[in-house]
Amino acid sequence: MEKLSVYCRNVGRYLEIEGGSTLLEIYQRHLRGELGFEPICALVNNKTEGLRFAVFQPKEVEFMPASSPSGQRAYIRSLCMMLYRAVATCFPGTRLRIEHSVSRGYYCRLIGPVTADSATVGRLKEEMLSLHRRDLPFERLELRTADVREIFLRQGLQDKVKLLDTVHDLYTVFYRLDGLADSYYGYLAPSTGYLGVFDLLPYKDGMLLLGPSQDDRSVPSTPVLQEKMYKAFTDYVDFNHIVGVRNAGELNQRVLARKAPDLVNVAEALHDKCIARISDEITRRYHQGGARIVLIAGPSSSGKTTTTKRLAIQLMTNLLKPKMISLDNYFVDRHRTPRDADGEYDYESLYALDLEQFNSDLNRILNGEEIELPTYDFASGKRVYKGNKLKLDDGSVLLIEGIHGLNPALTDQIAENMKFRVYVSALTTISIDDHNWVPTTDNRLLRRIIRDHKYRGASALDTISRWPSVRAGEEKWIFPYQENADATFNSSLLYELGVMRETGEAILRQVPRDKVQYAEAYRLRKFLSYFAPIPISLLPSTSLLREFLGGSSFHY
Repeated sequence: MEKLSVYCRNVGRYLEIEGGSTLLEIYQRHLRGELGFEPICALVNNKTEGLRFAVFQPKEVEFMPASSPSGQRAYIRSLCMMLYRAVATCFPGTRLRIEHSVSRGYYCRLIGPVTADSATVGRLKEEMLSLHRRDLPFERLELRTADVREIFLRQGLQDKVKLLDTVHDLYTVFYRLDGLADSYYGYLAPSTGYLGVFDLLPYKDGMLLLGPSQDDRSVPSTPVLQEKMYKAFTDYVDFNHIVGVRNAGELNQRVLARKAPDLVNVAEALHDKCIARISDEITRRYHQGGARIVLIAGPSSSGKTTTTKRLAIQLMTNLLKPKMISLDNYFVDRHRTPRDADGEYDYESLYALDLEQFNSDLNRILNGEEIELPTYDFASGKRVYKGNKLKLDDGSVLLIEGIHGLNPALTDQIAENMKFRVYVSALTTISIDDHNWVPTTDNRLLRRIIRDHKYRGASALDTISRWPSVRAGEEKWIFPYQENADATFNSSLLYELGVMRETGEAILRQVPRDKVQYAEAYRLRKFLSYFAPIPISLLPSTSLLREFLGGSSFHY
């Protein structure tokens, strides 16, 4: 084969290779021992590829460890196929559903004659360990979609067949492990030998699949108790089952049958009902002498603002008078703002707020006093007073939206019975298929890309670049406190990926190919392509999605 030059970003030099060499062969022949890690995938011209990708032309390559975002996804996807192979071996005819992430793992259910008790889960784990020891390859194949459809039909993968029937690709990529076929919407590890760190535990009515710990990748993650998050997920999974839309294929079938308006209406009605229930509970506690302050928290692009506005309306129907405070107005003067690891002002930090003044004002309000609300002037970086007064009347409830609402330190000087905490997050419950869930993080990132482009003049490149920092702030300041909520509101909508598809794809296509962020933009575009487009015009003006797509009847 002819010689080629490949530029490796990891080492900052060109490598002379033989044309047709795989990425794995390039690593083994030229870079083993030099990178300081064993790669699991790579960026090739800023597009994620598996290590069995063959190079026939000059390329720019960056090898990625399993600890990188792309590497973590490849590792978990590969674990999922290893689990599917174990289920098919140990319990033929049993259906595996990998439903969502919770408790630092991935919740899985077995549908069939077996239950996920300790003996069943133990047997599956032993089979997965056996597969790991055998170091079997994940074979990446591509055939005519009609042929792949027949393979999936023979294996009973009806959910994947529905998706193939509605996406209409001529050829389809799939994987084969020890003779068993499956499809994953992203690359897998080269072989099962890469997957030595995992755990499988009985959990609720199913199992929890755990990958490596974020803190120490030599050991599996340790589960954390997330009862409220689990319930929020399963309530919506039950709803999806009732309406008969559990995955992308079933959603696409409804859309293609012109039944999208019905789906939009029923999903919006569910939002109304959930917010009304939260309002009723706040009202009940209010009349028992508590719940004078309602704290609404959640991660970026979870829809906190619209949720707060719709909650205010529901409280008014319960004859309460909602009033609002913005946490942003309690920022400390800029010179006192904490800085992050890069030396930049950390406005995500709890200690960017004047907690003493905030708690003092809340206590005065609860005591019936009138206060003057501060306003934070972002231009000068100082807090100013403009004569804005606030006093709670009989029947008044104070609504406070902000990322720190569930953190006890935010309101540690306020009596517990006076507070009601609401956690808002887009806990996506629709799957692409039984073995490919929709990550909540991806859903929120798409919302933010669209909103930032429309309202803040930010490109998808800008938003993708900032997202790791946003996620780090969420991990530190939001997620550890989500179980403190008195109520959890799932802001996801069954149909939303179809509505966001065309807008999202158009914005993501603007990310230049020569930027490293292109890999994430391409991945998100591929992800959106599995969902049939739904017209934005079907959304009511009060829909939470209008906060991101525009056309809301609420003022932001």
